[in-house]
Amino acid sequence: MLELSLRKHLHTAEGNVTLNLEFEVETGQFLTLFGRSGVGKTTCLRCIAGLTEPDHGRIVVGGEVWFDRNRRINVPPQKRGVGFVFQDYALFPNLSVRENLHIALADPKDEHYVDELLNLMGIKELERRLPATLSGGQQQRVALARALARRPRLLLLDEPLSALDGETRLRLQNEILGIHRHLHMTTLMVSHDLGEVYRLSNQVIVIEGGQAVVRGRPAEVFSNRRISGKFQFTGEVLAIDRNDVVFTLSILIGNRVVQVIATAQEMQDIQVGDTVMLVSKAFNPIVMKVDRNPGRTSRPSS
Repeated sequence: MLELSLRKHLHTAEGNVTLNLEFEVETGQFLTLFGRSGVGKTTCLRCIAGLTEPDHGRIVVGGEVWFDRNRRINVPPQKRGVGFVFQDYALFPNLSVRENLHIALADPKDEHYVDELLNLMGIKELERRLPATLSGGQQQRVALARALARRPRLLLLDEPLSALDGETRLRLQNEILGIHRHLHMTTLMVSHDLGEVYRLSNQVIVIEGGQAVVRGRPAEVFSNRRISGKFQFTGEVLAIDRNDVVFTLSILIGNRVVQVIATAQEMQDIQVGDTVMLVSKAFNPIVMKVDRNPGRTSRPSS
């Protein structure tokens, strides 16, 4: 289990922000920190990895104290069991794919594990190539394999797929989810992509202004059940749940997740990842003014 309590003053493009977080992550859980840029998501990961020192707080993993300001404990990054995948890959440009993995090994003699990771990530045929000769998706596979080469207790993903095209991104999301389930590794991801959060996470923490404002399952946190009307919407199917004789579909429309009910007849040939069209038969809107101040919404108009 990860137990985290930290405070860190940040200077961002939008002004000064105090990151003030306290949460726990169960072993094997996939948790995402979600929010706008500049709210402290990446800083949180860097504090866990030991790359940034909190102003105050405590970080404990599996009962081992990695950081405690009051007790003056600060375990160096190389001694923390963390695998970190950065947004810009951060591969060594002068080393081959195999050498990038080998240099990250906890035990330099563990060559068979390098082969296992190369096969697991589908990059065995690329092992002698340099990073500059690889596509973005291939580089990210190498970065993920290198993070796993340390046999980490925690896997940290800092918007790892944001630079990739949609098709490659979806394919790698599926691979990350498969690896997470295969290794049962505690994973923390930073993202502001709603579909990605919904597809990968068991839990999500929404951060605004450096504070955690809500935590829960993505379906609970993001579902919007109030969309109706005589309109057509096109979206991506994120999840399908069967309830007795009907199905509940979670569909990403723009940057919103909506849940709709479908019959068995409507569900013929529809699968997760498909693009579908929703047509509403009734129109009974709720009109609310959206206030620019977070957390405050005007009353519905009559």
